[in-house]
Amino acid sequence: MSTLYVDTITEKTAGNGVQIPGHVVQVVNATTSTSTAITGTTFTDTTLTATITPSSSSNKVLVITSSVLDARSSDAQSGAGIKLLRDTTTLFSDTTGDAFFINAATSSGLSIIAGRMSANYLDSPSTTNAVTYKIQGRGTTSGDTVTFQLNSNVSMITLMEIAQ
Repeated sequence: MSTLYVDTITEKTAGNGVQIPGHVVQVVNATTSTSTAITGTTFTDTTLTATITPSSSSNKVLVITSSVLDARSSDAQSGAGIKLLRDTTTLFSDTTGDAFFINAATSSGLSIIAGRMSANYLDSPSTTNAVTYKIQGRGTTSGDTVTFQLNSNVSMITLMEIAQ
């Protein structure tokens, strides 16, 4: 049996770096504290977005996201849902059965909910082109007003390229 000891490994040719399956190749992190107010049930862009350029088309991207939100309604029921997109492709949403939504009901004719909504997703973008991941939000009833990044709280999205 032989043992190899090294202090540094440097790629000989640019773009042909050493990738060990299962290891993190690169990390991109983005945060926002800019509020986005959304009224109604149509998914609308928030300011939570990040872009990564995978080094290999066979690598995966682990998306970790956490959004601060507040949903208010005058009809005794309010809720909020999120959608994760890679460019224009929906990866998950509360309408695809992935249950990424919160809902509250009160009997007083007014409901208010606030909290943090987190989600993780392992994606296979199959490209070495830059890809943008973003969060969209919506209310669960037409009377809902949902505010993302309420009161300048910070929401974040982290992208980790995983070697395959």
